[in-house]
Amino acid sequence: MIRLLVADDQALVRAGLRMILEAQDDLEVVAEAADGAEAVAAAAQHRPDVVLMDVRMPGVDGLEGIRRLLAAGSTARVLVLTTFDVDAYVYEAMRLGASGFLLKDAPPAALCDAVRVVAVGETLVAPTVVRRLVERFVSAPLPGADDARLARLTDREREVLSLVARGLSNAEIAARLYLSEATVKTHVGRVLTKAGLRDRAQAVVLAYETGVVQPGSPG
Repeated sequence: MIRLLVADDQALVRAGLRMILEAQDDLEVVAEAADGAEAVAAAAQHRPDVVLMDVRMPGVDGLEGIRRLLAAGSTARVLVLTTFDVDAYVYEAMRLGASGFLLKDAPPAALCDAVRVVAVGETLVAPTVVRRLVERFVSAPLPGADDARLARLTDREREVLSLVARGLSNAEIAARLYLSEATVKTHVGRVLTKAGLRDRAQAVVLAYETGVVQPGSPG
């Protein structure tokens, strides 16, 4: 059973999401929240597997909610609910560690499938979509502590990171580097671990923000 927390400032939206989700045998809504602060408190109490988080809420918004949630050490995967697919809020949510985003007008089946995808540790948003977000909102590499994270990577791991950031799948990276897909998967896992990243979406953001890949570079 996948345990869910629904965070949205509109009670009707929360009720609708609960109705859709709990119609599935493997999904259970264990808590609701009207803003980011309530979401963090509810997550600490109920330990959900997935948090459905609206980013635009009064009071403590979804971005601050994600920031506090992850700072508190929550292992819940965050699925962002939004009305815009290319949006500064969505980009910042990816940077903070959200596992993906879903448009609020998505069909019910897509919502349920999205929850299942992020619950098992996968990233819902394709790296190519994250790239589109990053290229819109990152104009130049950001100086600072991220360089230390890159320094932990081997040359091969940095190469793999750059290809992940360009939107290539593990199979495509394997073909490009003449490696097995299993080896590529190992390299990707090491990149995430060494750099302290939750998933491939954060890896894409890191690669652009530190200049491993430049906005506008070919795929």
